[in-house]
Amino acid sequence: MSTIHQLIHFPCVTASRSRSTPQITSRLAIVPTLSARKIQVPARVRSAFVVRVSDYEDEWGQEKVPPVDGGAVAVAEADEETKEAAEITSLKKALVDSFYGTNRGLSATSETRAEIVELITQLEAKNPTPAPTEALTLLNGKWVLAYTSFVGLFPLLSRGTLPLVKVEEISQTIDSENFTVENSVQFSGPLATTSFSTNAKFEVRSPKRVQIKFEEGVIGTPQLIDSIELPENVEFLGQKIDLTPFKGLITSVQDTASSVVKSISSQPPLKFSLASSNAESWLLTTYLDGDLRISRGDGGSIFVLIKEGNPLLLS
Repeated sequence: MSTIHQLIHFPCVTASRSRSTPQITSRLAIVPTLSARKIQVPARVRSAFVVRVSDYEDEWGQEKVPPVDGGAVAVAEADEETKEAAEITSLKKALVDSFYGTNRGLSATSETRAEIVELITQLEAKNPTPAPTEALTLLNGKWVLAYTSFVGLFPLLSRGTLPLVKVEEISQTIDSENFTVENSVQFSGPLATTSFSTNAKFEVRSPKRVQIKFEEGVIGTPQLIDSIELPENVEFLGQKIDLTPFKGLITSVQDTASSVVKSISSQPPLKFSLASSNAESWLLTTYLDGDLRISRGDGGSIFVLIKEGNPLLLS
């Protein structure tokens, strides 16, 4: 409206009333000249006609995508990583809990095995180390077997169900600098512990697979443990049996056994060669982090191992 107001009050020349037609014509001729003048529109009026182009439109009038906030993206990625880590921790805890009462897999029921396989599959899908053989520092160290489906180990595990014999630990120690692997089994009896182990070399064949060649077996010498402590009595079929008369006999047997163990313990371990065409195997690592390792071997067998000293071993 301010523009219209300025135009209404713009000075102009009107034609005088005269009977002379030429004079009217000449005065009217001035009007186009005046109308052709450059109109000086005040600045405040001109600003009303300024059209602001959107910051998100290009020269063709097309809308552009607003710039992405890098900080927001970083926060979103951090939140996603935290969520992923929490899910992995939860899965690992559930997996280790499912091993309870299975005697490293020997006594697992079909339902428990199915549950374990499902948890393993979920963990493998979230593997934080997709190329384990390229992360040898993570592979390095001693790993304790927590579960296996490898039937070749079941006869060994069943030894632990015999009286006075217990399989204390099955472990694998990897030396990534020298490319060696030591598989070890520790047994314990009433008076001593002993071990059996195999030494092997490994070669990297793919980002997940290693080829293992066994070279020798080692039978460790027995190590004397604490003496047997007999209780005063035991309860058997609802009756208490006094063991006092047997203490002298047990002590005599124990002393004899101890002297034998001591003499054997002074001897070096017994080593024997395993060099043969059958002394080779391969191992595929499908999950690896600083706590847990999952491997698959020949015939689809599964091995779940936990790093020595990790709290998961106490679960």
